[in-house]
Amino acid sequence: MSTSHFLRIAAIADLHCTPASEGVFQPLFGKVGESADVLVLCGDLTDYGTADEARVLAKELGVTKVPKVAVLGNHDFESNAASEVARILTEAAGVVVLDGTAVEVMGVGFAGVKGFAGGFGERALQSWGEEPIKAFVRAALDEALKLETALARLRTPGRVALLHYSPIGATVWGEPTEIFPFLGSSRLEEPLNRYRPSVVFHGHAHRGSPEGTTASGVPVYNVALPLLKRAEPERPPFRVVEVPLPEDGTGGPDSSHRAADGQPGATLARAGEPTAPARPVRP
Repeated sequence: MSTSHFLRIAAIADLHCTPASEGVFQPLFGKVGESADVLVLCGDLTDYGTADEARVLAKELGVTKVPKVAVLGNHDFESNAASEVARILTEAAGVVVLDGTAVEVMGVGFAGVKGFAGGFGERALQSWGEEPIKAFVRAALDEALKLETALARLRTPGRVALLHYSPIGATVWGEPTEIFPFLGSSRLEEPLNRYRPSVVFHGHAHRGSPEGTTASGVPVYNVALPLLKRAEPERPPFRVVEVPLPEDGTGGPDSSHRAADGQPGATLARAGEPTAPARPVRP
C-alpha cells in the first residue's frame, strides 16, 4: 500500500483479547492489511496477560501479513507472564515487541516502551515522602529513560514512538480527572520533545481524546480501540498515518525489518533534530 514516498502505518491499542475473542479480530486485521504497510499495537493486547490469550491474539493476527510492531500494556503484566506473552506473539505471529528498544521497518524507525503513570505538568507526582511514592516516580523515570535510549538509536528520517501510557494530558481528557495520574506521565514527553519523532501513538485512556501535540509540536494519537469506535463508529477502529520514506529510495514494502542498534558507522538521532513529519489518513 505504500507509495514511493510514504509508509502507511495503522495503529491500534487496547484489544484486551480473551480466549473468547477467537474470530473477533480477524475482520479488523484483514482491513489493516488493505489499508496499511505496517501495524502498530500499543499495549493491553490481552485482558489478563495470559499465554492462552496471547495464543488467541497471535492466531487473529495471522490474517494480515504486514509487519507488526508492538509494546505491551499494564493488562499484559497482570498474570506475571509478560515475557511469555511477548514470546508467543513474536514466535507465532511475527510481532516485534519493543521495550526500550528500536527497530527499522521499511526505512522508518520505531521506538517503543510501555511507559508508566504519574500525572501531567504541575500536578505530576513528585519523588517526595514515603518510599512507595519514590518507587512509583522512579518507575516513570525509568520508562522515560528507556524511551530516550530507544529514540537515540534511530537513524531514519521518519521515526515513530509507541507507548501504552500517554505522554501528554491532552489525549486523556474525557476520562475522570481523578484518574489522570494513572493514565500517563509528562516525564514521557521530555524525550519526545528532545528527539522529535514524526508521530507518537499510545492507548490506555479508553475515554480520552483522539489527538494532541507535545510542547514541541510532535503529533500524539490516542489509538485505544474503545475510543476509536466511539469517535468514528462508521470507520474501522484503527488510525492510519503516513510517514515519509527515505529520499534515497531505501525501504519500501519489500524491505525486511532490522534492529536499530547504532552499529558502527551509523548516524544516530541527535537531540532536537527535527524528523520527517507524518500526516493522518482516513482508512
